[in-house]
Amino acid sequence: MLSIVQFPPLVILSLWFLYVAHSTYCLLRNYLIARKTGMPIRVIPISPENPLWMVLDKRVFIPLFEKLPFGPGTFTRFNWRGWEFADKYRAHEDMGDVFMMVTPGRLWVHLCNPEALAEVLRREKEFPRPLEIFEMTKVFGDNLSTADGKSWTKHRKVTSLAFNEQNNELVWSESIRQSRDAVHYWASKTTIPTIADDTRTLSLHILSGAGFGKFYPFEPRTNSNTSQKLSVAASYKESLQTILDNCVLLFVLGTNVIKKPWLPAKARKLNTAVQNFKAYMTEVYEAEKKAFAEGKPAANNLMTQLIRASLGDDGLSETEIYGNIFVFNFAGHDTTAHTLAFTIYLLASAPEIQDWILEELEHVLGQRPIQQWAYTTDFPKLKRTLAILYETIRLYSPVPIAKSTGSSARTLQVEGKTFVIPANTLLIPNHIAVHTHPKIWGQDSLKFNPKRWIESPSGSLDNETFSIPQKGAFIPWSEGVRNCPGKKFSQVEFVACLATLLKDHFVEPQLFLNETMEQARNRVLRLVEEDTGQVLLLQMFHPEKAPMVWKRRVS
Repeated sequence: MLSIVQFPPLVILSLWFLYVAHSTYCLLRNYLIARKTGMPIRVIPISPENPLWMVLDKRVFIPLFEKLPFGPGTFTRFNWRGWEFADKYRAHEDMGDVFMMVTPGRLWVHLCNPEALAEVLRREKEFPRPLEIFEMTKVFGDNLSTADGKSWTKHRKVTSLAFNEQNNELVWSESIRQSRDAVHYWASKTTIPTIADDTRTLSLHILSGAGFGKFYPFEPRTNSNTSQKLSVAASYKESLQTILDNCVLLFVLGTNVIKKPWLPAKARKLNTAVQNFKAYMTEVYEAEKKAFAEGKPAANNLMTQLIRASLGDDGLSETEIYGNIFVFNFAGHDTTAHTLAFTIYLLASAPEIQDWILEELEHVLGQRPIQQWAYTTDFPKLKRTLAILYETIRLYSPVPIAKSTGSSARTLQVEGKTFVIPANTLLIPNHIAVHTHPKIWGQDSLKFNPKRWIESPSGSLDNETFSIPQKGAFIPWSEGVRNCPGKKFSQVEFVACLATLLKDHFVEPQLFLNETMEQARNRVLRLVEEDTGQVLLLQMFHPEKAPMVWKRRVS
């Protein structure tokens, strides 16, 4: 007879056997389906969507599997979060513009063909976004990311009204103000190891001003600020900062779970921040409804514009407004912060590109006081500055894109061949691959070269034009009807920030012991490439290892 001590291990072993048997059956079934497509196939025996695997893939499982007798291979190459950045275009160089990964969960199609990608993004109804992936963003309510069908059309219409030229004016002025304060602070210090933290503060403050009409002076994050007790979340700014710093925890646990009193202090602080942030949004919502009823003019921030645009019969509900405001903050905060950080490190390694931008800044802005820089007349002329943004996100696209075939099989033509993609297949536009493939970008496709975006037929700055690649070759904001509504917002923000940072200053790496400047620049470039990976977004893991030095230009 089995003892009590013996029974639990036997149960565990039986459950493990059933799990392996079921996974093997599903893998074989999916493999047989995949073979019929005619695509190149790679078999991944553990689903990348397995929760335990997602948490421990690169930290535990991949190093363990690499030490086994069969060594590195398809499984360890393609089955960890962020493998696309490390692999660049090489998988598609090996297998062609389209290939399929077979997992026990579902089939994954990876696509790196501009024409086919443009077609997928155009055929939104046939290749919808897999909404289940975006359900976690429903923290405060339905939003543009979670809506579908007629509901999505309503969300898109209203949110498009909020992202307008009046708001862009506010983005421009607040980005200049914050960046001016930031570069003055950086230049006052011998060295700055906190660039990545400071760009998060910069982005947060711009969002606070342009999103809510709450304006703050630039102040670097300090240990005392980040370790204060729960009551710090009582302020709007600290509440939003706490939420954005802990998005992964919030998405995993959800708003109901973080309320539990037995959870660690970090979760309780996050819950307090969520409650206070919602209370603040409710206060603004009620005040704006009252102002509208009294005939008062609207402010230009996103929150006010969204509320005003929703007061009609076809507007968003109160919770939908809150849901979209959260998504705007989530989508706009870290993407801008990481992109600015990448840009600063890349420019510190490329002084000739800093000089190239300066030529444009002096030509367009001249010696005018910073208060006279105008969004409507200056922003359209700063093409080189915008090219820095495009080149940075070409190489370091912060946000991946996912599509699905939905409930029906779909046909797609790739390189002259027509493929039938099975129902419920996840289709991944491999943005890293399509952004770096030499057949699209040339033999210097992996080099940071913003000049590739500028055409200058006459050699005159006045006649320079922006070079746009073919549809589907550059998709950081997606394309088609589901493109990012905040695209112009992000461009205005970045251009204003970079123009302010570099007009009177330049950045270079701090020299280490016995190091030349050329060695320092190469070290920073290696760190950017080797220390970057996917967390929630693409980011550097240890940017503090490359301290920066900011200096004022001597005229």
